[in-house]
Amino acid sequence: MTTDILNYIDQLSATYNSLLPMSPENQRRWDKKVRLEFNYNSNHIEGNTLTYGETELLLLFDETHGSRPMRDYEEMKAHDVAFQKIKEWATDTETPLTEQEIKNLNQIILVQPFWKNAITPDGQPTRRQITVGNYKTQPNSVRLPNGELFEYTAPQEVPIKMQELMEWYRDEQTTLHPVTLAAMFHYKFVCIHPFDDGNGRVSRLLMNYVLLAHKLPPVVIKSSDKQNYLHALHLADTGQYEAFIRYIAEQVVSSLEMAIKAAKGESIEEPDDLDKEIALVARQLQHQETYKTPQQVLNVFHWAQQKLLAPCEAVLQKFDKLFQEKKRVRKVNHKDVEEENRNSLLEVLTASVPKIAKQLNNPIKKENVYGIDPYTTDIYNITLQYYLYGSAYARDSSVVNCIFYISFEKNSYTIEIEVMNDYLFKKSYPYSTFPDDESISVLPQQLGKELLAKVKKV
Repeated sequence: MTTDILNYIDQLSATYNSLLPMSPENQRRWDKKVRLEFNYNSNHIEGNTLTYGETELLLLFDETHGSRPMRDYEEMKAHDVAFQKIKEWATDTETPLTEQEIKNLNQIILVQPFWKNAITPDGQPTRRQITVGNYKTQPNSVRLPNGELFEYTAPQEVPIKMQELMEWYRDEQTTLHPVTLAAMFHYKFVCIHPFDDGNGRVSRLLMNYVLLAHKLPPVVIKSSDKQNYLHALHLADTGQYEAFIRYIAEQVVSSLEMAIKAAKGESIEEPDDLDKEIALVARQLQHQETYKTPQQVLNVFHWAQQKLLAPCEAVLQKFDKLFQEKKRVRKVNHKDVEEENRNSLLEVLTASVPKIAKQLNNPIKKENVYGIDPYTTDIYNITLQYYLYGSAYARDSSVVNCIFYISFEKNSYTIEIEVMNDYLFKKSYPYSTFPDDESISVLPQQLGKELLAKVKKV
């Protein structure tokens, strides 16, 4: 039962409201904290690639840095506008929430129509244009980790389901506990999935609208806690609504406790806030453009060995038992430099690799890229191909391959990962930066999942 935590929330809420209004300085600190945390995390959950530092640069200073997709910057700014909008709505006690306002939220956060990968009713990949601010006209199924398709409300049923949702909200907003109301509104909206895209972000905006309208602070579902968040939603799908209500209630407790600290003038920094601030300063110092040099090529190569290739190799080795043979091919400038059968790629990647600090601070001309000296040869491309032959479960002589590319341009380098000719990852970076650990650390597991899906189809 959730009665215990809801009672605790009532106690915290009374304390919080007794401390209002906050002093201007404390209110400013609190507003900034919530604004950055909510915008960053809600977008990051849905795949936005901006780091926390890039989000802060964008929202507070209207500056951009790096090579993120322009749409990620646009959607982050638009989400911030939507967040300010629901805060305004929450203070207007005379005007009820309507379907049109929900459509407006979707239009705000998606900015403009765009094309997106999708899945057909029979499970085939396709692409379709996403409209903004209108209910969906085609199914928007999602593929679950187990490979099955999860169907949301059919397009033709969305108008009546949304009407029923709004009627439910109006009927229950004075009877249910505000946290229960917010959590269930979020869940019911997600079950309908009324729009082509942006449903998750809109659901969290609506949840916070309900909380704010009931004098509670907004909650932030951390992207680092995404799996627990989705698990609670999946439990609700099986009828265990209490699990999701409790999960949201726990986030409300965290927000209230932090809001109380803010109102008292106490520190509201979290353990990772220092890291975020350091990252922000570092990015502000990186506006000076850097160009390709032999040492930059070596730096990127050695970074890739340690941070990307070795972790991916560890995952690939788990597939050895599913195949009869494996092979690795290394290329520089599209020319083979070595080819070995049945040798561990990990040995090659880690053999005689100097420490990263030494690489960054002390140029060593004797270092090389797969035996090629970048000081005597202009290296513009590195390729690493990993082949798996003869699946134990296939009926023919199947071949599965993973390919890693690093290409070096004048003032940037590009990393690409392909699995069976499908892109898993492709991004460009200035030579002054390496990819952030957060975005790279998830790639080995993503590679494993994608490869396993391909193996099952062989």
